[in-house]
Amino acid sequence: MENHLFVDLEKFCPSIALDVIYATSNNFTKEILYPAPKCFLRKGVAERLLKVQKELEGMGLGLKVFDGYRPHHVTVKFWNLIQDIRYVADPKIGSKHNRGAAVDVTLVDFAGKELEMPTPIDEMTERAHRDYDNLSKKVLRHRELLEEMMVKHGFVPLPTEWWHFDDKEWDKYPIEDICILELAKNV
Repeated sequence: MENHLFVDLEKFCPSIALDVIYATSNNFTKEILYPAPKCFLRKGVAERLLKVQKELEGMGLGLKVFDGYRPHHVTVKFWNLIQDIRYVADPKIGSKHNRGAAVDVTLVDFAGKELEMPTPIDEMTERAHRDYDNLSKKVLRHRELLEEMMVKHGFVPLPTEWWHFDDKEWDKYPIEDICILELAKNV
């Protein structure tokens, strides 16, 4: 049951860069949705992500995480803006983010600079899809490396968002609507 606990990713793996976009207005909603720039994941999910990070570090690279656990009420706000299941979970079903079992990530170099990817995070267009190939060879290599590393360590890619990965055991975790600040106090 210990893997069901939430961990603070910043404490669990300080070498992973964070840019929690929903704690700013720099996201597709243009609203601040999280009261603090914190990223929480289920412990088992964070352990797999740590393995990805360690392997990437051996290549002079690393991860930057944009989002992990997302309270259910935020998914409701997303759905009220965009009712398109390719990009936003139907709140009646819930999101894997609501379980603390999904992560939005990109690759960074040793200095923390993001590698070039197909689109900015949260761009909901065909260019963000994993099968979109009208991209430079460099961008395709970056996207493929990220996917390869994440899949190798137990994550399942979302076909419509190059940055989104679900933990393969997401269904072990319940949907939650715990406030980010509440988690920060208790984790």
